[in-house]
Amino acid sequence: MSYTIRFPHLHIVLNHVGQSINLWGYEVAFYGIIIAIGMILGVSMILREARRSNQSEDSYLDIAIWTIIFSVIGARLYYVAFAWDAYKDDLLSIFNIRQGGLAIYGGVLAGILTAWIISRIKKMNFLQIADTCILGLPIGQLIGRWGNFFNREAFGQYTDNLFAMQIPIDAVRQPESITSEMLSHVQNIDGVSYISVHPTFLYESLWNLGVFLILFLMRKHIKFRGQQFWTYLAAYGAGRFWIEGLRTDQLILFGTGLPVSQLLAAVMVVIGVLAILIGLAYAKKHPLSEREQEEIAGKYAGQKTKQEAKEKSGSNKKSSSKKNAKEDEKEDKKDPSNEGTEALRVDQVSNEGDEEGIPEELPDDGGVLTVDEVIRRTDERIKAEKEGEEILSQNVEKTTKE
Repeated sequence: MSYTIRFPHLHIVLNHVGQSINLWGYEVAFYGIIIAIGMILGVSMILREARRSNQSEDSYLDIAIWTIIFSVIGARLYYVAFAWDAYKDDLLSIFNIRQGGLAIYGGVLAGILTAWIISRIKKMNFLQIADTCILGLPIGQLIGRWGNFFNREAFGQYTDNLFAMQIPIDAVRQPESITSEMLSHVQNIDGVSYISVHPTFLYESLWNLGVFLILFLMRKHIKFRGQQFWTYLAAYGAGRFWIEGLRTDQLILFGTGLPVSQLLAAVMVVIGVLAILIGLAYAKKHPLSEREQEEIAGKYAGQKTKQEAKEKSGSNKKSSSKKNAKEDEKEDKKDPSNEGTEALRVDQVSNEGDEEGIPEELPDDGGVLTVDEVIRRTDERIKAEKEGEEILSQNVEKTTKE
């Protein structure tokens, strides 16, 4: 099998473009590696945007992890559902995604549903989550599409335009995607038969780059929650509708002969455009609050969210309380005369002790009196004062009688 891929009109010839790499005797497909890189960079963008808009990065990391898991499952189930004939005789092959077979629409739909469920559980605004996370999606897509390049799949019909891509017939992963028109234009180069096709992976990668730039530039200027999300649906849907029409490996809607992905793309455009128009009209009457506008503009970037500040404050109070308790315990242990009873240093007693019921005759030499001793002396003084008052009262009565 030949591993060469050619772009003749761009004068690019890529030799030895493998499909996998051997690590310790295990074949790891480039498709999977590229998908993983796209996910990592996409999540990084999401966390960056959460930090910029003064939201909890931890919450978005949780959302990203669960969304990725269910998006992969959704992408696989979507592909298998519309290509059932290829899997019905070998059900175990459904779990083998190393060779491709992930449909982005299934991943997007599963991801949206997962994010919505998490927003209900965490009591977060779904549209705010959608606006934040949507920036990471086109990044993952524009990188992930290059997995199709290494797999020699998801290409378009025959073309001889500027971007025409030539791939060896024996390297095509899905031979059924080769059309009669392609075979009628086969070129033999150095004994290898090449078909010339639209590099739809490249078209979609560049389109996603454009979508990302639009979202990135408008992120500080949105007028209503969800504007980024709906813009993505409309923009990506428009590009996908065009690109899907070029592909020869379309998934067909049961019993209709219509490409299901192209239909979904059209629905995305309609929903996205309508939602944007309705949202802008609503924003004129109910604009975002000043605080929301400042967060969107990134004014509080890097500052702790209210939730994080509250948790931090509570943690500090607990830590301070524990620290003070430990310090008091250490002081008690250091005092040699404090054995089982609290001690009171005389130099800590106010000179106005008499007003507080503390005996004036307490020594001021810095000695130590136990609490019991202080109480005993105080009781004696009170008793003496009462006896003195009784004697004084008796003397007054005698004087009065005389």
